[in-house]
Amino acid sequence: MDYLNSAPLVWGLLHGPPQDLFDLTFRVPSECADLVASGAVDIGNIPVIEMSRQNLEMVPGVGVASRGAVRSILLVSKCPLGEIRTLAADSSSRTSVALTRIVLSRRYGVEPLFLPCAPDLAGMLDHADAALIIGDPALRLDLSLLPYHVADLGQEWTEMTGLPMVFAVWAGRQEAIVEPYGTALAASCRYGLAHMEDIVRQETAQRGFPEPLVREYLTRHIRFELSDAHELAIETYLKYAAALERTAVSGGVSA
Repeated sequence: MDYLNSAPLVWGLLHGPPQDLFDLTFRVPSECADLVASGAVDIGNIPVIEMSRQNLEMVPGVGVASRGAVRSILLVSKCPLGEIRTLAADSSSRTSVALTRIVLSRRYGVEPLFLPCAPDLAGMLDHADAALIIGDPALRLDLSLLPYHVADLGQEWTEMTGLPMVFAVWAGRQEAIVEPYGTALAASCRYGLAHMEDIVRQETAQRGFPEPLVREYLTRHIRFELSDAHELAIETYLKYAAALERTAVSGGVSA
């Protein structure tokens, strides 16, 4: 989970009181999901879509979410969104790829062909009508300078459903989601939120982002504590994703 938005979740594990409960490994979300699937790790901060695909249990109360604009999951298009036919996708977060399909299908009536690509906007748009940029690469874009249609998928989801959007959660096999692990992960998040300025200073230096961008992203755009509304959002998202996958399979297209 080597994205800026994971920093508060693990801050307590890295900098809080010693617990000796976890051996931490850092990967992007899709790789975290693969490690859980293979049994190489017990619990991962994984894309929400993997909960249904792998039949996993989540640690309640903490995750990576937004309500409205998320800023780090962007659909950048050379044409209006309802005219997209091909889409180059950074597949490092499977939740975001599925979210893009849901929004384009349900809100704009299009189901473009997805092309896996490295997260380089210019190269992606050389090969497709639009590009899905996720995580830190999205944060590095100056949106004011882009001569394209830009849709924030967190905003698109909330406008479409009236719900927050949950992108990633701590999850694992049922036998792994036991105490004291859930309590420790929730406490790590609370510790991170209480030390947000320390996180902002460290992540600014390590990632080379402007400090105001890091602070605004982690305090305005991302939410880390989940409520009943977030649980409903997860249920709605997984229902929409399953319906879209069934449609794709019935139409002879791989989901």
